[in-house]
Amino acid sequence: MAWLILAFMSAALLGCYDSLKKDALRGNAVLPVLFLNTLFSSLIFLPFIVISAGSTVLDGTMFHVASGGWDMHKYILLKALIVLSSWVLGYFGMKHLPLTIVGPINATRPVMVLVGALLVFGERLNVWQWIGVLLAVASFLLLSRSGKKEGIDFKRDHYIWMIVGAAVMGAISGLYDKYLMAPVADGGIGLDRMMVQSWYNIYQCFMMLAMLWLLWWPKHHETTPFHWSWSIIGVSIFLSTADFLYFYSLSLPDAMISIVSMIRRGSVVVSFLFGAAFFHEKNLKAKAFDLALVLLGMLFLYIGSK
Repeated sequence: MAWLILAFMSAALLGCYDSLKKDALRGNAVLPVLFLNTLFSSLIFLPFIVISAGSTVLDGTMFHVASGGWDMHKYILLKALIVLSSWVLGYFGMKHLPLTIVGPINATRPVMVLVGALLVFGERLNVWQWIGVLLAVASFLLLSRSGKKEGIDFKRDHYIWMIVGAAVMGAISGLYDKYLMAPVADGGIGLDRMMVQSWYNIYQCFMMLAMLWLLWWPKHHETTPFHWSWSIIGVSIFLSTADFLYFYSLSLPDAMISIVSMIRRGSVVVSFLFGAAFFHEKNLKAKAFDLALVLLGMLFLYIGSK
């Protein structure tokens, strides 16, 4: 199944994205880094928008960006708000927490998507899926134990709650993607995937510009200074490519959001390896066990969703 292959490719790239993001944020101001990430991502897709609007060169290709009025763009604007909320929380949490803690927490998103599908779309969980949910909960509790060894209190550390909030908003975004791109006949909006990805990046860029001007610039001399890192460009490239493959996989017939979301969280394996090899993070044996529980939970979710 082509959509499965694309989902696995997206997961690998997403793991590289998380690792580069951690590197870009080390000792750096969060809001300028996030703004530049949205700016470079917008510049990647801007040519496709312009070419699609002004010629027929991209007609019939996977890079063609459909046009539409406010009746479509209002949904994309909401998508941008949801994703940016997740990113702001996630970037602050990522800066202050080990990658080997952040990754497994983010990997619980499929469980949140599944619970969301249960509540929003009326889907029912079978025994396999419930086991997957319970394993994800157990892994989170064990991860909190591992975090205590590094002085991280899951109950009181607000950066942990930022990562949890980012994961929740990411799960909401995944459910919303299903609604945006599902055919009208299936209860969705039926938006073009390239239109969604291109324009939500541009909307996010303008939102971040406003935040940068209103929140960061007036006090930038009193806060963590910004310094350039080439990882910032890498973040935009890897994320844009990973999201392109993700949206493309969702647009294919028979693609299942629950499965695609689960596979995407497999990116935690890549980021975990980066955390161990390049950032020399601690307490890896205990965290590896916690990660194994997350992956086992994902396997049960997969079996239950077939």
